[in-house]
Amino acid sequence: MPTPLQGRHIALGVTGSIAAYKALELASKLIQANASVVAMLTDGAARFVSPLAFSAITHGPAVTDLYDPQSELGIDHVALAEQADLVIVAPATANTLAKMAHGLADDAVTTTILATRAPVLVAPAMDAHMFDHPATQANLALLKERGVYVAGPLSGRMASGLVGTGRMVEPVDLVGHARLILGLTGDLSGRSIVVTAGGTEEAIDPVRVITNHSSGKMGYAIAEAARDRGASVTLIAARSSLADPVGVSVVRVTSASDMGNAVTRAIKNADTLVMAAAVSDWTPADVSPNKAKKTETNSITLELKKTEDILASIKRPGLIKVGFAAETEDVERNARAKLSSKGLDFVVANDVAAPGSGFGSDDNKVTLIGPGNETEDLPSMAKYEVGHRILDRVAAILAQRP
Repeated sequence: MPTPLQGRHIALGVTGSIAAYKALELASKLIQANASVVAMLTDGAARFVSPLAFSAITHGPAVTDLYDPQSELGIDHVALAEQADLVIVAPATANTLAKMAHGLADDAVTTTILATRAPVLVAPAMDAHMFDHPATQANLALLKERGVYVAGPLSGRMASGLVGTGRMVEPVDLVGHARLILGLTGDLSGRSIVVTAGGTEEAIDPVRVITNHSSGKMGYAIAEAARDRGASVTLIAARSSLADPVGVSVVRVTSASDMGNAVTRAIKNADTLVMAAAVSDWTPADVSPNKAKKTETNSITLELKKTEDILASIKRPGLIKVGFAAETEDVERNARAKLSSKGLDFVVANDVAAPGSGFGSDDNKVTLIGPGNETEDLPSMAKYEVGHRILDRVAAILAQRP
């Protein structure tokens, strides 16, 4: 399934900030996501970055002058405004935000914004004192009240040398914001989905843990796919080095017990639980309060006890429960056993020992197994695509319920 950006028309406004160079990367990432991008540069922006650079990336002319007789889009800014599915202003200076808040339109960027009915996303970028100024804060508040989406800014060191809030959000995160906005009307709009990801850790002592090889990539991919289809998503993440997906509520946990408690809280008003995490089956019976010292013996005995089966313990009526069966042998048979014992709507089975579909890989090859003899064997595909195939089945089940 394509991302919400595929085939969409994005009008990218670039204003006079040193952060304008980041807009080149943003344009590139939008193009890579198969969006159509038209760049609009203010006079100030053109002093920092070349319009030719944007033309090379977007494969089309950059708009710099509303009155340029050689520019079809420059003259007919209304056509550009009507064509756009989303207008992004990145970076958005304090000056441009003030113009937007008060309806001024004296360049290609502000004129397009005033004429469009598409959603508008702004990424403020300015010196910390300018961002903190009451006028800027009032302008941002007014824009938010009118429905403009605001991403950032971030805190850190500025070009001036000051440290404070005013850094533009990174391009990769702005792409996430764009996907979130364009996906709001998807087929899972209004639905609440809880996804678990990563591998839990069980402490042996304050230094050592028992864990597994899960990277969390599958769960994160499902969370992003659900967000891109308009769902309200809670991601309960155990050990993982992955960045939090934009627009997803992330709850960090460590142990199987932590995850169980977090899931119990999160599903109270949820429609679906997708349990993609690799939850520890065993935990030490006793946790040493101090680091266990190495001794002369060549072995130690560690007593383990079972952890609670989170999915099996959840009995909430109406909740769609999707489980994962990460197996190394008798994959389908073991998955069917979990389908029955845990009371699942369907289970996602995969052979984690197979090349290219195990923990840490970007792709996965899974089989979706439902009640009875219902089986769908999927080819190897990106985990994001696997996420959508799982959600296709979730959406079909939801459509059959009141």
